[in-house]
Amino acid sequence: MLEKSSSPGHRGAGSNPPNRFEPLRLERGEDWDPEADPLPRTLFLRDLSQSIISRNDSPDVGFAAMINPYRGCEHGCIYCYARPTHEYLGFSAGLDFETRIMVKEHAPELLERELASPKYQPEPLGLSGVTDCYQPIERRLKLTRRCLEVLARFRHPVGIVTKNQLITRDLDLLSELAKYDAISVCISVTSLDVELRAVLEPRTSPPAARLAAIRTLAQARIPVGVLVAPVIPGLTDHEMPAILAAAAAAGASFASYEILRLPLAVAPLFEQWLHTHFPDRAEKVLGRIRAIRGGKLNDARFRSRMRGEGIFAEQISRMFHVGCRKSGLLEDAPKLSIASFRRPSGPQLDLGF
Repeated sequence: MLEKSSSPGHRGAGSNPPNRFEPLRLERGEDWDPEADPLPRTLFLRDLSQSIISRNDSPDVGFAAMINPYRGCEHGCIYCYARPTHEYLGFSAGLDFETRIMVKEHAPELLERELASPKYQPEPLGLSGVTDCYQPIERRLKLTRRCLEVLARFRHPVGIVTKNQLITRDLDLLSELAKYDAISVCISVTSLDVELRAVLEPRTSPPAARLAAIRTLAQARIPVGVLVAPVIPGLTDHEMPAILAAAAAAGASFASYEILRLPLAVAPLFEQWLHTHFPDRAEKVLGRIRAIRGGKLNDARFRSRMRGEGIFAEQISRMFHVGCRKSGLLEDAPKLSIASFRRPSGPQLDLGF
């Protein structure tokens, strides 16, 4: 174990649902006293992975290869599609996902080793394909920054998605990569409503801070766009035109969107959250989701899972296209180049394990 935080703070999930792979679970009884036994503090645990580049065959993601310095995410977004990945580690997709963070301490060294291999063929990498690489602990550990240092030395292309203004800390490295058409950044914006953001994505940067991050990156001539995600039918979908307009005004040059996905344990967590925070519209939201997902809360099929189907999905799609046209936003991120990739000479870093 690395360390633990000093305060439990606000959380996204209100419980720990059963792990689908584990026969036992811990439940708080009816006599649970939250004052005596508050929500758990965050624990940071060592992840001893021996490689850092993971691959996928999804046609929806945009990157066939990606790196994730952290597993689990302090941001605590209730809708996060990555929550079920924590179950493979023996944790719950609920509170555990946002309070039991696996830290890949050797991520930069592993990345350098893999890129330096003569067998490695360069291709654009995705950073934050699963959990946010700029979540709060990154401010101290700087694993993402150190990975970017490696990528900058190799002039290796990378695309970043984040909800955190902390990315502006690394302007120097992003600017270096931009010289070689080797960087694109998407700032994810779900809502401009400050109060909604506080319960939907409790430890992310506020909307104004994300727009400020877009402005800072754009002024530094770093290709930056906005990812309107997830679009929650009946709750946030009406905000799409305003989000696109605000992002364009801040300097974003391109945009994309994704409709809410609720795989596995995420569905009951999101339902519980809805009935807790928006009981008056919970059934409307769930009904819209089912209409988009063929009568279910989730549809895992490739090419459908990101955009959905049916009349409501078509309305959202049209709203996005019109919003981009009015705001002058492209609907495609700039292509990343591998043309300047190189393997720097000199000794490699000692992995130390």
